[in-house]
Amino acid sequence: MTAAWHEWQGETLVLNVRVQPRASRDEVVGVRGGRLKIRITAPPVDGAANAHLARFLAGEFGIARSRVEIVAGQAAREKRIAIHGPRSRPGWLQDST
Repeated sequence: MTAAWHEWQGETLVLNVRVQPRASRDEVVGVRGGRLKIRITAPPVDGAANAHLARFLAGEFGIARSRVEIVAGQAAREKRIAIHGPRSRPGWLQDST
């Protein structure tokens, strides 16, 4: 099943997300406006938020940070992210499929 905010391309999961930096904790909030909303604690300075987001998602999917790629939206809150070969599916993803 494909939702507007995610799709499978072979072994790669592509997510459309909206990131809220400088949050009080790292968490997936849910789907808002056709995008997965993710809160992260890092500030949006010098790529810190992107690096933190990649580490957070790598942990969620049980993969190395190098297997998380920000495909679009490097300098924006709305991003397109590829998760290459996820080893596990977080509860928030299982609930949506």
